[in-house]
Amino acid sequence: MKLSIVIVNYNVKYYLWQCLDSVTRATHGLASEIFVVDNCSSDGSAEYIRSGFPDVQYIENRENVGFSKANNQAVRMACGEYVLLLNPDTVVGEDTLANVCAFMDVHPDAGALGVKMIDGYGNFLPESKRGFPSPWNAFCKMTGLAGLFPRSKTFGGYHVRYLDENEPHTIDILSGAFMLLRRQALDVAGLLDEDFFMYGEDIDLSYRIGLAGFGIYYLPERIIHYKGESTRKDLRYVKIFYDAMHIFFRKHYPHSCFLFKWMIRLAIVLAGTASAIGKMFRRTASTPGRVYRKEMIFSAENVPYSQIIRTMDETKPKDTLYRISHPQKQIIVAANGIVDMTGPGDDAPVVGSGNSPA
Repeated sequence: MKLSIVIVNYNVKYYLWQCLDSVTRATHGLASEIFVVDNCSSDGSAEYIRSGFPDVQYIENRENVGFSKANNQAVRMACGEYVLLLNPDTVVGEDTLANVCAFMDVHPDAGALGVKMIDGYGNFLPESKRGFPSPWNAFCKMTGLAGLFPRSKTFGGYHVRYLDENEPHTIDILSGAFMLLRRQALDVAGLLDEDFFMYGEDIDLSYRIGLAGFGIYYLPERIIHYKGESTRKDLRYVKIFYDAMHIFFRKHYPHSCFLFKWMIRLAIVLAGTASAIGKMFRRTASTPGRVYRKEMIFSAENVPYSQIIRTMDETKPKDTLYRISHPQKQIIVAANGIVDMTGPGDDAPVVGSGNSPA
């Protein structure tokens, strides 16, 4: 068995269906197995997915046990040489999985690999490649200094934006949204730490794989990740991030935990102030938070996912909302939600439909 794919789901059955549709295409001819671990969803995910993907191994939890524990349930059952942790709100191209496995095959030092992720508007997601989350890097991220100076090695060390997103690199930290792991590396470094309920578990595992002597790689193989970390800007996310980083430093750098705690507490105060000021201005603003000038719908029945992803990544400027239609399920999936498919609108050409020139 070459590849085991593990997807943890919680109440996102439509995104999950599209993800599995793309994964099924991408595993054609590849010795693989697919696990879906459902964390007690209430949206009918199990019935919806089982009817369309009978070969998927579906694990239903009776409670939400968190991201780490749910992934570990399937990883323990997996037989693949490589294990891919994949978010349900992702879309992969038809050749993505073969390409990343081939890269690992020719880089025996690689213990883990991440890819170039874009959001539903085609924007690069900076969490695709990250540096070590030192207290200073975490402080710069949470206070916004990293955003002000994204290409700076001094202030931008968390998302390492000074590294070209279209070139392969060795990096420190991967995103759990797409995390390809060598089984041998997992056997040495261990599974996800279940003390992390949400966020931070990918940082911890990446760090332990590096400590075990394996390389961690970023490969500019493009995928869609709809609800990326960059979309979460509220104070609640800052608090969750702080809690995760506190667990990480308490575990690996107990003597630096005091310094980290006070730096991040200051960052929370500054981020909270900025958030409150931002909300005050948004109440009086008349323009929406997300503005797009165009809308394009791709028919997944006729257009390969790889072509959809490439178009989203390469189209400039980033002022288009992209939707992917699935006529057989009567749904349209986009970054701003799911809609019933009732036919293309006048301002939303369906690329790849029978009446489209594309």
